[in-house]
Amino acid sequence: MEQNHHTTPQITPLPTSVKEVKALGWDYIDVILINGDAYIDHPAFGAAVIGRLLEAEGYRVAIVPQPNWRDDLRDFKKLGTPRLFFGVTSGSMDSMVNHYTANLRLRSDDAYTPGGKAGFRPDYAVTVYTKALKSLFPHTPVVIGGIEASLRRLTHYDYWSNTLKPSVLIESGADLLIYGMGDRTITEVAKAMHNGYNAKKLRKLRGVAFVAEREYVERLDSETTIRLGSYEECTKNDKTFGDNFVKIEIESNRMEQLSTLVEGVGDRFVVVNPPHERLTTEEIDRSFDLPYTRLPHPRYRGKGDIPAYEMIKHSVNMHRGCFGGCSFCTISAHQGKFISSRSEESILREVEAISKMADFKGYLSDIGGPSVNMYKMHGRNEELCKKCIKPSCLYPRPCPNLDNSHERLLALYRRIDSLPAIKKAFVGSGVRYDLIDEKHRAEYLRQLITRHVSGRLKVAPEHTEDRVLKMMRKPPFALFERLNEDFGKICRKEGLKYQIIPYFISSHPGCRAEDMRRLQEKTRALNFHLEQVQDFTPTPMTLSSVMFYTGHDPYTGERAYVARNQEEKRAQKNYFFDKQKKRR
Repeated sequence: MEQNHHTTPQITPLPTSVKEVKALGWDYIDVILINGDAYIDHPAFGAAVIGRLLEAEGYRVAIVPQPNWRDDLRDFKKLGTPRLFFGVTSGSMDSMVNHYTANLRLRSDDAYTPGGKAGFRPDYAVTVYTKALKSLFPHTPVVIGGIEASLRRLTHYDYWSNTLKPSVLIESGADLLIYGMGDRTITEVAKAMHNGYNAKKLRKLRGVAFVAEREYVERLDSETTIRLGSYEECTKNDKTFGDNFVKIEIESNRMEQLSTLVEGVGDRFVVVNPPHERLTTEEIDRSFDLPYTRLPHPRYRGKGDIPAYEMIKHSVNMHRGCFGGCSFCTISAHQGKFISSRSEESILREVEAISKMADFKGYLSDIGGPSVNMYKMHGRNEELCKKCIKPSCLYPRPCPNLDNSHERLLALYRRIDSLPAIKKAFVGSGVRYDLIDEKHRAEYLRQLITRHVSGRLKVAPEHTEDRVLKMMRKPPFALFERLNEDFGKICRKEGLKYQIIPYFISSHPGCRAEDMRRLQEKTRALNFHLEQVQDFTPTPMTLSSVMFYTGHDPYTGERAYVARNQEEKRAQKNYFFDKQKKRR
Protein backbone atom coordinates (compact mmCIF):
# COMPACT_ATOMS: atom_id res chain seq x y z
CA MET A 1 0.00 0.00 0.00
CA GLU A 2 1.59 3.27 -1.11
CA GLN A 3 0.61 5.13 2.05
CA ASN A 4 3.33 3.28 3.96
CA HIS A 5 5.98 5.38 2.18
CA HIS A 6 4.74 8.39 4.14
CA THR A 7 5.23 6.99 7.65
CA THR A 8 6.70 9.65 9.93
CA PRO A 9 10.44 8.80 10.01
CA GLN A 10 10.85 8.73 13.79
CA ILE A 11 7.90 6.37 14.33
CA THR A 12 8.26 2.73 13.35
CA PRO A 13 5.71 -0.07 13.75
CA LEU A 14 6.23 -2.75 16.36
CA PRO A 15 8.29 -5.64 14.94
CA THR A 16 6.50 -8.66 13.45
CA SER A 17 9.44 -10.79 12.25
CA VAL A 18 12.89 -12.01 13.28
CA LYS A 19 14.42 -9.64 10.72
CA GLU A 20 12.63 -6.63 12.21
CA VAL A 21 13.61 -7.64 15.77
CA LYS A 22 17.28 -7.94 14.74
CA ALA A 23 17.14 -4.55 13.02
CA LEU A 24 16.24 -3.04 16.39
CA GLY A 25 19.24 -4.71 18.00
CA TRP A 26 17.11 -6.61 20.50
CA ASP A 27 18.44 -9.77 22.12
CA TYR A 28 15.15 -10.49 23.90
CA ILE A 29 11.43 -9.60 23.72
CA ASP A 30 9.37 -8.88 26.83
CA VAL A 31 5.89 -9.47 25.41
CA ILE A 32 4.77 -11.15 22.18
CA LEU A 33 1.21 -10.33 21.10
CA ILE A 34 -0.71 -12.86 18.97
CA ASN A 35 -3.40 -11.04 17.00
CA GLY A 36 -6.25 -12.43 14.88
CA ASP A 37 -6.34 -9.24 12.78
CA ALA A 38 -3.73 -7.87 10.44
CA TYR A 39 -1.48 -5.47 12.35
CA ILE A 40 -2.59 -1.87 11.89
CA ASP A 41 -0.64 0.60 14.01
CA HIS A 42 -3.56 2.88 14.78
CA PRO A 43 -5.45 3.76 18.01
CA ALA A 44 -8.68 2.25 16.64
CA PHE A 45 -7.18 -1.27 16.86
CA GLY A 46 -6.75 -2.84 20.28
CA ALA A 47 -3.53 -4.83 19.73
CA ALA A 48 -1.75 -1.67 18.56
CA VAL A 49 -2.92 0.27 21.62
CA ILE A 50 -1.84 -2.50 24.03
CA GLY A 51 1.52 -2.79 22.30
CA ARG A 52 2.15 0.96 22.40
CA LEU A 53 1.08 1.22 26.07
CA LEU A 54 3.60 -1.47 27.00
CA GLU A 55 6.26 0.14 24.83
CA ALA A 56 5.69 3.47 26.60
CA GLU A 57 6.51 1.73 29.90
CA GLY A 58 9.83 0.57 28.50
CA TYR A 59 8.92 -2.99 27.48
CA ARG A 60 10.03 -4.58 24.22
CA VAL A 61 6.92 -5.69 22.36
CA ALA A 62 6.46 -7.66 19.14
CA ILE A 63 3.29 -8.68 17.31
CA VAL A 64 2.55 -11.88 15.39
CA PRO A 65 -0.53 -11.04 13.27
CA GLN A 66 -2.80 -13.78 11.92
CA PRO A 67 -0.47 -16.73 12.60
CA ASN A 68 -1.00 -19.92 10.61
CA TRP A 69 -2.55 -22.46 12.99
CA ARG A 70 -2.90 -25.20 10.36
CA ASP A 71 0.78 -26.08 9.79
CA ASP A 72 3.65 -26.92 12.17
CA LEU A 73 2.91 -23.71 14.15
CA ARG A 74 6.10 -22.03 12.93
CA ASP A 75 4.49 -18.58 13.21
CA PHE A 76 4.00 -19.14 16.93
CA LYS A 77 7.63 -20.23 17.33
CA LYS A 78 9.45 -17.76 15.09
CA LEU A 79 10.13 -15.05 17.70
CA GLY A 80 11.03 -17.49 20.47
CA THR A 81 10.00 -17.21 24.11
CA PRO A 82 9.06 -13.80 25.52
CA ARG A 83 10.65 -12.76 28.79
CA LEU A 84 7.30 -11.99 30.43
CA PHE A 85 4.29 -13.45 28.61
CA PHE A 86 2.35 -14.05 25.42
CA GLY A 87 -0.70 -11.84 24.92
CA VAL A 88 -3.54 -13.29 22.82
CA THR A 89 -6.50 -11.58 21.16
CA SER A 90 -8.88 -12.71 18.42
CA GLY A 91 -8.78 -9.16 17.07
CA SER A 92 -11.37 -6.40 16.94
CA MET A 93 -14.29 -8.84 16.71
CA ASP A 94 -15.34 -12.14 18.21
CA SER A 95 -13.98 -14.63 15.68
CA MET A 96 -17.38 -16.33 15.33
CA VAL A 97 -19.17 -13.06 14.55
CA ASN A 98 -16.37 -12.34 12.10
CA HIS A 99 -16.78 -15.71 10.37
CA TYR A 100 -20.52 -16.37 10.20
CA THR A 101 -23.72 -14.60 9.22
CA ALA A 102 -26.79 -14.62 11.47
CA ASN A 103 -27.98 -17.60 9.40
CA LEU A 104 -24.75 -19.46 10.24
CA ARG A 105 -23.39 -19.19 6.73
CA LEU A 106 -19.63 -18.78 6.36
CA ARG A 107 -18.70 -15.25 5.30
CA SER A 108 -16.67 -14.88 2.13
CA ASP A 109 -14.67 -11.89 3.34
CA ASP A 110 -12.86 -10.50 6.38
CA ALA A 111 -12.59 -6.72 6.81
CA TYR A 112 -9.50 -7.04 9.02
CA THR A 113 -7.36 -8.87 6.45
CA PRO A 114 -5.49 -7.46 3.41
CA GLY A 115 -7.66 -7.67 0.34
CA GLY A 116 -10.63 -8.47 2.57
CA LYS A 117 -9.76 -12.16 2.25
CA ALA A 118 -11.38 -14.73 4.54
CA GLY A 119 -9.72 -17.72 6.15
CA PHE A 120 -6.81 -16.12 7.97
CA ARG A 121 -8.01 -16.84 11.51
CA PRO A 122 -9.62 -19.89 13.13
CA ASP A 123 -13.01 -20.29 14.76
CA TYR A 124 -12.73 -19.57 18.52
CA ALA A 125 -9.40 -17.92 17.80
CA VAL A 126 -8.48 -17.14 21.42
CA THR A 127 -8.77 -20.80 22.39
CA VAL A 128 -6.95 -22.11 19.30
CA TYR A 129 -4.07 -19.64 19.66
CA THR A 130 -3.70 -20.26 23.39
CA LYS A 131 -3.67 -24.04 23.04
CA ALA A 132 -1.00 -23.75 20.34
CA LEU A 133 1.17 -21.61 22.61
CA LYS A 134 0.66 -23.89 25.60
CA SER A 135 1.72 -26.91 23.54
CA LEU A 136 4.90 -25.15 22.42
CA PHE A 137 5.75 -23.09 25.52
CA PRO A 138 4.15 -24.90 28.47
CA HIS A 139 6.04 -22.84 31.07
CA THR A 140 5.40 -19.38 29.57
CA PRO A 141 2.33 -17.44 30.82
CA VAL A 142 -0.43 -16.71 28.32
CA VAL A 143 -2.63 -13.67 28.96
CA ILE A 144 -5.82 -13.41 26.89
CA GLY A 145 -7.85 -10.25 26.21
CA GLY A 146 -9.85 -8.34 23.64
CA ILE A 147 -13.54 -8.60 22.82
CA GLU A 148 -13.71 -12.39 22.46
CA ALA A 149 -11.99 -13.15 25.75
CA SER A 150 -13.65 -10.28 27.61
CA LEU A 151 -17.23 -11.28 26.79
CA ARG A 152 -16.62 -15.00 27.27
CA ARG A 153 -15.07 -14.65 30.71
CA LEU A 154 -17.91 -16.53 32.44
CA THR A 155 -20.50 -19.10 31.37
CA HIS A 156 -22.09 -17.81 28.16
CA TYR A 157 -24.45 -18.87 25.41
CA ASP A 158 -22.61 -19.71 22.20
CA TYR A 159 -24.98 -19.34 19.25
CA TRP A 160 -22.69 -21.13 16.80
CA SER A 161 -22.59 -24.40 18.76
CA ASN A 162 -26.04 -23.77 20.32
CA THR A 163 -24.65 -24.62 23.76
CA LEU A 164 -23.68 -22.99 26.99
CA LYS A 165 -19.90 -22.77 27.14
CA PRO A 166 -17.79 -22.34 30.26
CA SER A 167 -15.35 -19.48 30.67
CA VAL A 168 -12.83 -19.20 27.85
CA LEU A 169 -10.20 -19.56 30.59
CA ILE A 170 -11.32 -23.17 31.05
CA GLU A 171 -11.46 -24.04 27.35
CA SER A 172 -8.21 -22.31 26.38
CA GLY A 173 -6.01 -23.08 29.38
CA ALA A 174 -4.84 -19.44 29.57
CA ASP A 175 -3.16 -18.27 32.77
CA LEU A 176 -4.91 -14.92 33.02
CA LEU A 177 -7.72 -12.99 31.32
CA ILE A 178 -7.86 -9.20 31.03
CA TYR A 179 -11.42 -8.00 30.45
CA GLY A 180 -12.58 -4.60 29.27
CA MET A 181 -10.32 -2.24 27.37
CA GLY A 182 -7.25 -3.11 29.46
CA ASP A 183 -5.39 0.23 29.32
CA ARG A 184 -4.47 0.23 33.01
CA THR A 185 -4.47 -3.51 33.55
CA ILE A 186 -1.97 -4.52 30.86
CA THR A 187 0.89 -2.50 32.33
CA GLU A 188 0.03 -3.71 35.85
CA VAL A 189 0.19 -7.30 34.62
CA ALA A 190 3.57 -6.69 33.00
CA LYS A 191 4.89 -5.13 36.21
CA ALA A 192 3.61 -8.05 38.30
CA MET A 193 5.41 -10.48 35.96
CA HIS A 194 8.64 -8.49 35.90
CA ASN A 195 10.50 -11.12 37.89
CA GLY A 196 8.47 -14.11 36.73
CA TYR A 197 4.87 -15.28 37.05
CA ASN A 198 3.63 -14.10 40.43
CA ALA A 199 0.17 -15.50 41.10
CA LYS A 200 -0.15 -13.68 44.42
CA LYS A 201 0.38 -10.26 42.81
CA LEU A 202 -1.65 -11.01 39.70
CA ARG A 203 -4.67 -12.18 41.67
CA LYS A 204 -4.86 -8.83 43.44
CA LEU A 205 -5.21 -6.81 40.24
CA ARG A 206 -8.45 -5.23 39.08
CA GLY A 207 -9.79 -6.04 35.64
CA VAL A 208 -8.51 -9.63 35.55
CA ALA A 209 -10.03 -13.10 35.74
CA PHE A 210 -8.32 -16.40 36.49
CA VAL A 211 -8.96 -19.99 37.50
CA ALA A 212 -8.42 -20.76 41.20
CA GLU A 213 -8.63 -23.69 43.56
CA ARG A 214 -11.25 -24.09 46.32
CA GLU A 215 -8.81 -23.05 49.06
CA TYR A 216 -8.28 -19.66 47.43
CA VAL A 217 -12.01 -19.03 47.01
CA GLU A 218 -12.79 -19.96 50.60
CA ARG A 219 -10.34 -17.29 51.80
CA LEU A 220 -12.12 -14.48 49.88
CA ASP A 221 -14.02 -11.84 51.85
CA SER A 222 -17.62 -13.05 51.97
CA GLU A 223 -18.96 -9.46 52.08
CA THR A 224 -17.41 -8.52 48.73
CA THR A 225 -17.75 -11.89 46.97
CA ILE A 226 -20.73 -12.88 44.84
CA ARG A 227 -21.07 -16.62 44.27
CA LEU A 228 -22.70 -17.38 40.93
CA GLY A 229 -24.37 -20.63 40.02
CA SER A 230 -21.80 -23.08 38.63
CA TYR A 231 -21.38 -23.85 34.96
CA GLU A 232 -22.90 -27.29 35.54
CA GLU A 233 -25.94 -25.76 37.30
CA CYS A 234 -26.42 -23.33 34.40
CA THR A 235 -26.47 -26.19 31.88
CA LYS A 236 -29.18 -27.94 33.90
CA ASN A 237 -31.31 -24.95 34.82
CA ASP A 238 -32.09 -21.97 32.57
CA LYS A 239 -33.13 -19.90 35.58
CA THR A 240 -29.69 -20.25 37.16
CA PHE A 241 -28.09 -19.03 33.93
CA GLY A 242 -30.50 -16.09 33.79
CA ASP A 243 -29.93 -15.21 37.46
CA ASN A 244 -26.18 -15.29 36.87
CA PHE A 245 -26.52 -12.83 34.01
CA VAL A 246 -28.54 -10.38 36.11
CA LYS A 247 -25.86 -10.37 38.82
CA ILE A 248 -23.07 -9.97 36.26
CA GLU A 249 -24.81 -7.09 34.47
CA ILE A 250 -25.70 -5.27 37.68
CA GLU A 251 -22.12 -5.46 38.91
CA SER A 252 -20.64 -4.38 35.58
CA ASN A 253 -22.91 -1.32 35.52
CA ARG A 254 -21.90 0.06 38.92
CA MET A 255 -19.80 3.21 39.03
CA GLU A 256 -17.99 1.93 42.13
CA GLN A 257 -17.37 -1.79 41.72
CA LEU A 258 -16.09 -3.71 44.69
CA SER A 259 -17.44 -7.24 44.25
CA THR A 260 -15.50 -10.28 43.10
CA LEU A 261 -17.50 -12.80 41.05
CA VAL A 262 -16.88 -16.51 41.56
CA GLU A 263 -18.28 -19.27 39.32
CA GLY A 264 -17.61 -22.95 39.81
CA VAL A 265 -16.57 -25.21 36.91
CA GLY A 266 -15.98 -28.81 37.92
CA ASP A 267 -13.69 -28.78 40.94
CA ARG A 268 -12.23 -25.36 40.04
CA PHE A 269 -13.47 -21.77 40.13
CA VAL A 270 -13.35 -18.85 37.71
CA VAL A 271 -12.65 -15.70 39.70
CA VAL A 272 -13.41 -12.28 38.18
CA ASN A 273 -11.93 -9.38 40.13
CA PRO A 274 -13.69 -5.98 40.11
CA PRO A 275 -12.87 -3.76 37.12
CA HIS A 276 -10.94 -0.53 37.24
CA GLU A 277 -12.86 2.73 37.44
CA ARG A 278 -13.42 4.48 34.13
CA LEU A 279 -10.42 6.22 32.61
CA THR A 280 -9.84 9.87 33.38
CA THR A 281 -9.58 12.32 30.49
CA GLU A 282 -5.80 12.39 30.95
CA GLU A 283 -5.59 8.59 30.77
CA ILE A 284 -7.73 8.19 27.66
CA ASP A 285 -5.81 11.03 26.01
CA ARG A 286 -2.60 9.15 26.68
CA SER A 287 -3.86 6.04 24.84
CA PHE A 288 -4.75 8.10 21.77
CA ASP A 289 -1.67 10.35 21.91
CA LEU A 290 0.89 7.51 21.86
CA PRO A 291 3.16 7.44 18.80
CA TYR A 292 1.37 5.46 16.08
CA THR A 293 2.30 5.27 12.41
CA ARG A 294 -1.49 5.28 11.82
CA LEU A 295 -0.89 2.83 8.97
CA PRO A 296 -1.02 -0.90 8.25
CA HIS A 297 2.34 -2.61 8.74
CA PRO A 298 4.59 -2.38 5.64
CA ARG A 299 4.45 -6.19 5.32
CA TYR A 300 1.03 -5.78 3.67
CA ARG A 301 2.27 -3.54 0.86
CA GLY A 302 0.94 -4.86 -2.43
CA LYS A 303 -1.47 -7.32 -0.78
CA GLY A 304 -4.57 -5.16 -1.10
CA ASP A 305 -6.37 -2.67 1.11
CA ILE A 306 -7.59 -3.67 4.56
CA PRO A 307 -11.30 -2.69 4.51
CA ALA A 308 -11.59 -1.98 8.25
CA TYR A 309 -8.64 0.42 8.05
CA GLU A 310 -9.91 2.12 4.91
CA MET A 311 -13.18 2.78 6.74
CA ILE A 312 -11.60 4.52 9.77
CA LYS A 313 -8.26 5.94 8.62
CA HIS A 314 -9.68 9.49 8.34
CA SER A 315 -12.01 9.24 11.36
CA VAL A 316 -11.73 10.27 15.02
CA ASN A 317 -13.11 8.47 18.09
CA MET A 318 -14.09 11.00 20.77
CA HIS A 319 -14.93 8.79 23.75
CA ARG A 320 -15.40 5.29 25.13
CA GLY A 321 -18.37 3.73 26.88
CA CYS A 322 -22.13 3.83 26.38
CA PHE A 323 -24.99 4.27 28.84
CA GLY A 324 -27.70 3.28 26.35
CA GLY A 325 -27.98 -0.24 27.76
CA CYS A 326 -29.53 -1.84 24.65
CA SER A 327 -30.30 -5.52 25.29
CA PHE A 328 -28.39 -6.77 22.25
CA CYS A 329 -25.29 -4.60 22.64
CA THR A 330 -21.94 -5.40 24.29
CA ILE A 331 -20.41 -1.92 24.39
CA SER A 332 -21.13 -1.27 28.06
CA ALA A 333 -20.08 -4.82 29.01
CA HIS A 334 -16.68 -4.26 27.37
CA GLN A 335 -16.05 -0.50 27.44
CA GLY A 336 -18.17 0.42 30.45
CA LYS A 337 -21.45 2.17 31.09
CA PHE A 338 -19.89 5.47 32.13
CA ILE A 339 -18.32 7.72 29.51
CA SER A 340 -14.60 8.46 29.30
CA SER A 341 -14.17 11.44 26.97
CA ARG A 342 -11.02 12.74 25.37
CA SER A 343 -10.05 16.38 25.74
CA GLU A 344 -10.70 18.73 22.83
CA GLU A 345 -6.93 19.22 22.56
CA SER A 346 -6.28 15.48 22.12
CA ILE A 347 -9.00 15.22 19.47
CA LEU A 348 -7.65 18.25 17.60
CA ARG A 349 -4.13 16.78 17.70
CA GLU A 350 -5.49 13.64 16.03
CA VAL A 351 -7.34 15.69 13.43
CA GLU A 352 -4.07 17.47 12.68
CA ALA A 353 -2.25 14.12 12.33
CA ILE A 354 -4.92 12.92 9.89
CA SER A 355 -4.67 16.13 7.89
CA LYS A 356 -0.97 15.37 7.25
CA MET A 357 -1.68 11.95 5.72
CA ALA A 358 -0.68 11.78 2.07
CA ASP A 359 -4.11 10.74 0.81
CA PHE A 360 -6.16 13.14 2.97
CA LYS A 361 -8.31 15.47 0.84
CA GLY A 362 -9.86 17.54 3.62
CA TYR A 363 -12.75 15.26 4.57
CA LEU A 364 -13.01 13.52 7.97
CA SER A 365 -15.16 10.43 7.47
CA ASP A 366 -16.43 10.34 11.07
CA ILE A 367 -16.13 12.31 14.28
CA GLY A 368 -17.88 9.83 16.49
CA GLY A 369 -17.79 7.21 19.20
CA PRO A 370 -19.71 4.14 20.38
CA SER A 371 -22.79 6.39 20.59
CA VAL A 372 -21.87 9.46 18.65
CA ASN A 373 -23.56 12.16 20.73
CA MET A 374 -22.56 11.04 24.26
CA TYR A 375 -19.37 13.10 24.28
CA LYS A 376 -18.56 14.47 27.79
CA MET A 377 -21.92 13.39 29.22
CA HIS A 378 -22.14 12.43 32.88
CA GLY A 379 -24.38 12.51 35.93
CA ARG A 380 -25.10 15.93 37.38
CA ASN A 381 -24.67 14.45 40.85
CA GLU A 382 -22.26 11.53 40.63
CA GLU A 383 -23.04 10.52 44.22
CA LEU A 384 -26.42 9.39 42.84
CA CYS A 385 -24.64 7.56 39.99
CA LYS A 386 -22.62 5.63 42.57
CA LYS A 387 -25.84 4.22 44.01
CA CYS A 388 -27.38 3.35 40.62
CA ILE A 389 -27.46 -0.21 39.27
CA LYS A 390 -29.66 0.36 36.22
CA PRO A 391 -28.21 -0.90 32.92
CA SER A 392 -29.44 2.14 30.98
CA CYS A 393 -29.54 5.88 31.61
CA LEU A 394 -32.06 6.24 28.74
CA TYR A 395 -34.52 3.37 29.12
CA PRO A 396 -37.39 3.31 29.90
CA ARG A 397 -36.90 7.10 30.00
CA PRO A 398 -33.86 9.40 30.26
CA CYS A 399 -32.50 9.68 33.79
CA PRO A 400 -33.29 13.10 35.33
CA ASN A 401 -29.76 13.15 36.78
CA LEU A 402 -28.16 12.84 33.33
CA ASP A 403 -26.40 15.93 32.02
CA ASN A 404 -27.15 15.38 28.34
CA SER A 405 -26.27 18.88 27.16
CA HIS A 406 -25.03 18.92 23.56
CA GLU A 407 -23.29 22.26 24.09
CA ARG A 408 -19.85 20.66 24.56
CA LEU A 409 -20.25 18.56 21.42
CA LEU A 410 -21.37 21.56 19.38
CA ALA A 411 -18.36 23.56 20.58
CA LEU A 412 -16.04 20.74 19.48
CA TYR A 413 -17.73 20.53 16.06
CA ARG A 414 -17.17 24.27 15.61
CA ARG A 415 -13.48 24.01 16.54
CA ILE A 416 -12.95 21.18 14.06
CA ASP A 417 -14.83 23.08 11.34
CA SER A 418 -12.61 26.11 11.89
CA LEU A 419 -9.40 24.23 11.06
CA PRO A 420 -7.97 25.31 7.68
CA ALA A 421 -7.19 21.73 6.60
CA ILE A 422 -10.77 20.54 7.14
CA LYS A 423 -13.28 21.00 4.35
CA LYS A 424 -15.95 18.84 5.96
CA ALA A 425 -16.13 16.72 9.12
CA PHE A 426 -18.81 14.07 8.74
CA VAL A 427 -20.64 12.10 11.40
CA GLY A 428 -20.68 8.54 10.10
CA SER A 429 -21.64 6.80 13.36
CA GLY A 430 -25.26 6.41 14.46
CA VAL A 431 -26.94 9.28 16.33
CA ARG A 432 -28.83 8.49 19.55
CA TYR A 433 -31.89 10.68 18.91
CA ASP A 434 -33.57 9.91 22.25
CA LEU A 435 -30.58 11.59 23.94
CA ILE A 436 -30.81 15.04 22.33
CA ASP A 437 -31.49 17.75 24.94
CA GLU A 438 -34.39 20.07 24.22
CA LYS A 439 -32.35 23.22 24.89
CA HIS A 440 -29.92 22.51 22.07
CA ARG A 441 -32.14 20.30 19.89
CA ALA A 442 -32.79 22.79 17.10
CA GLU A 443 -29.18 24.01 16.99
CA TYR A 444 -27.73 20.48 17.18
CA LEU A 445 -29.93 19.06 14.42
CA ARG A 446 -29.34 22.07 12.16
CA GLN A 447 -25.56 21.90 12.57
CA LEU A 448 -25.49 18.11 12.33
CA ILE A 449 -27.57 17.98 9.15
CA THR A 450 -26.14 21.00 7.33
CA ARG A 451 -22.47 20.56 8.29
CA HIS A 452 -21.86 16.93 9.21
CA VAL A 453 -24.11 14.69 7.11
CA SER A 454 -22.71 13.39 3.84
CA GLY A 455 -26.16 12.91 2.35
CA ARG A 456 -27.31 10.11 4.64
CA LEU A 457 -27.93 10.25 8.40
CA LYS A 458 -27.69 6.90 10.18
CA VAL A 459 -29.99 6.18 13.11
CA ALA A 460 -31.12 2.94 14.73
CA PRO A 461 -34.76 2.76 15.84
CA GLU A 462 -34.33 -1.06 15.60
CA HIS A 463 -38.10 -1.69 15.52
CA THR A 464 -41.49 -0.01 15.46
CA GLU A 465 -43.49 -2.16 17.89
CA ASP A 466 -43.58 -1.35 21.60
CA ARG A 467 -43.44 -4.94 22.85
CA VAL A 468 -40.32 -5.63 20.80
CA LEU A 469 -38.72 -2.30 21.70
CA LYS A 470 -39.33 -3.12 25.36
CA MET A 471 -37.31 -6.34 24.98
CA MET A 472 -34.59 -4.34 23.22
CA ARG A 473 -34.53 -1.54 25.83
CA LYS A 474 -35.11 0.97 23.05
CA PRO A 475 -37.29 4.12 23.03
CA PRO A 476 -40.74 4.40 21.41
CA PHE A 477 -40.87 4.66 17.63
CA ALA A 478 -42.65 8.01 18.01
CA LEU A 479 -39.28 9.59 18.82
CA PHE A 480 -37.93 8.44 15.48
CA GLU A 481 -40.99 9.84 13.74
CA ARG A 482 -40.31 13.19 15.40
CA LEU A 483 -36.68 13.10 14.24
CA ASN A 484 -37.79 12.24 10.72
CA GLU A 485 -40.16 15.21 10.70
CA ASP A 486 -37.46 17.61 11.97
CA PHE A 487 -34.96 16.21 9.46
CA GLY A 488 -37.37 16.82 6.60
CA LYS A 489 -38.06 20.41 7.68
CA ILE A 490 -34.37 21.29 7.88
CA CYS A 491 -33.59 19.65 4.53
CA ARG A 492 -36.44 21.50 2.81
CA LYS A 493 -35.40 24.80 4.34
CA GLU A 494 -31.75 24.35 3.35
CA GLY A 495 -32.50 22.84 -0.06
CA LEU A 496 -30.80 19.55 0.81
CA LYS A 497 -31.77 16.25 -0.80
CA TYR A 498 -30.57 14.13 2.13
CA GLN A 499 -31.91 10.85 3.50
CA ILE A 500 -32.32 9.25 6.90
CA ILE A 501 -31.10 5.66 6.89
CA PRO A 502 -32.84 3.77 9.72
CA TYR A 503 -31.48 0.44 10.95
CA PHE A 504 -33.82 -2.34 12.08
CA ILE A 505 -33.40 -5.79 13.62
CA SER A 506 -35.49 -8.84 12.75
CA SER A 507 -35.94 -12.00 14.85
CA HIS A 508 -35.04 -10.35 18.14
CA PRO A 509 -36.58 -12.13 21.17
CA GLY A 510 -40.16 -10.99 21.46
CA CYS A 511 -40.51 -10.34 17.72
CA ARG A 512 -43.08 -12.31 15.72
CA ALA A 513 -43.97 -12.30 12.04
CA GLU A 514 -46.89 -9.93 12.64
CA ASP A 515 -44.48 -7.44 14.26
CA MET A 516 -42.40 -7.44 11.08
CA ARG A 517 -45.55 -6.93 9.05
CA ARG A 518 -46.42 -3.84 11.10
CA LEU A 519 -42.82 -2.61 10.82
CA GLN A 520 -43.09 -2.89 7.06
CA GLU A 521 -46.41 -1.03 7.00
CA LYS A 522 -45.25 1.80 9.26
CA THR A 523 -41.96 2.40 7.46
CA ARG A 524 -43.67 2.28 4.06
CA ALA A 525 -46.16 4.89 5.29
CA LEU A 526 -43.16 7.12 6.07
CA ASN A 527 -41.87 6.47 2.53
CA PHE A 528 -38.84 4.45 3.61
CA HIS A 529 -37.52 1.76 1.30
CA LEU A 530 -35.52 -0.23 3.82
CA GLU A 531 -31.95 -1.21 3.09
CA GLN A 532 -30.61 -1.90 6.56
CA VAL A 533 -32.33 -4.81 8.27
CA GLN A 534 -30.09 -7.04 10.33
CA ASP A 535 -31.13 -10.51 11.42
CA PHE A 536 -30.50 -10.77 15.16
CA THR A 537 -27.31 -12.62 16.13
CA PRO A 538 -27.07 -13.70 19.80
CA THR A 539 -23.60 -12.70 20.99
CA PRO A 540 -22.01 -13.64 24.34
CA MET A 541 -22.83 -11.60 27.45
CA THR A 542 -25.92 -9.75 26.27
CA LEU A 543 -29.43 -9.77 27.72
CA SER A 544 -30.81 -10.60 24.28
CA SER A 545 -28.69 -13.76 23.98
CA VAL A 546 -29.89 -14.89 27.43
CA MET A 547 -33.51 -14.38 26.33
CA PHE A 548 -32.81 -16.17 23.04
CA TYR A 549 -31.43 -19.20 24.89
CA THR A 550 -33.89 -19.38 27.81
CA GLY A 551 -37.04 -17.88 26.25
CA HIS A 552 -37.47 -15.61 29.29
CA ASP A 553 -36.49 -12.14 30.46
CA PRO A 554 -34.26 -12.98 33.46
CA TYR A 555 -35.18 -9.74 35.22
CA THR A 556 -38.96 -10.20 35.13
CA GLY A 557 -39.44 -13.87 34.33
CA GLU A 558 -41.67 -12.75 31.44
CA ARG A 559 -41.79 -15.25 28.60
CA ALA A 560 -40.31 -14.06 25.30
CA TYR A 561 -41.23 -15.56 21.97
CA VAL A 562 -38.06 -16.58 20.11
CA ALA A 563 -37.63 -17.31 16.40
CA ARG A 564 -34.90 -19.95 16.67
CA ASN A 565 -34.84 -21.96 13.46
CA GLN A 566 -33.16 -20.49 10.39
CA GLU A 567 -36.27 -20.70 8.20
CA GLU A 568 -38.28 -18.55 10.59
CA LYS A 569 -35.40 -16.09 11.02
CA ARG A 570 -35.04 -15.73 7.25
CA ALA A 571 -38.80 -15.29 6.87
CA GLN A 572 -38.83 -12.41 9.36
CA LYS A 573 -35.95 -10.60 7.68
CA ASN A 574 -37.28 -11.13 4.20
CA TYR A 575 -40.90 -10.31 5.04
CA PHE A 576 -40.93 -6.73 3.80
CA PHE A 577 -38.23 -7.33 1.17
CA ASP A 578 -40.50 -9.93 -0.42
CA LYS A 579 -43.39 -7.47 -0.23
CA GLN A 580 -41.30 -4.79 -1.93
CA LYS A 581 -40.31 -7.22 -4.70
CA LYS A 582 -43.95 -8.09 -5.31
CA ARG A 583 -44.91 -4.39 -5.50
CA ARG A 584 -42.14 -3.75 -8.01
